[in-house]
Amino acid sequence: QVQLVESGGGLVQPGGSLRLSCAASRIIFSIYNMGWYRQAPGKQRELVATITPGRITNYADSVKGRFTISRDNARNTVYLQMNSLKPEDTAVYFCNAGSLRDNYWGQGTQVTVSS
Repeated sequence: QVQLVESGGGLVQPGGSLRLSCAASRIIFSIYNMGWYRQAPGKQRELVATITPGRITNYADSVKGRFTISRDNARNTVYLQMNSLKPEDTAVYFCNAGSLRDNYWGQGTQVTVSS
């Protein structure tokens, strides 16, 4: 059974930083598009950032210049470095692995930005 396990969430003050990790198992990680999405209370899940197998990245306008997505194929792990965090970044962050055939989600990790 495919597993995506997120970690690294928590409570941080505005302007602070966090790094999220997502460890994948039981997939050929290197061939999957990997992404981070988030869902705030009362809102729809939205794309934060994606990275292709060739390491082409894409970001939501709201996080450009503040967040960086990266992947380590040797560790089957995708990361999201989040800097200059704002209260509006508060959400549950989900890891996604997608291909033409499959699409998998992690359980999510809570990020709360508050003073």
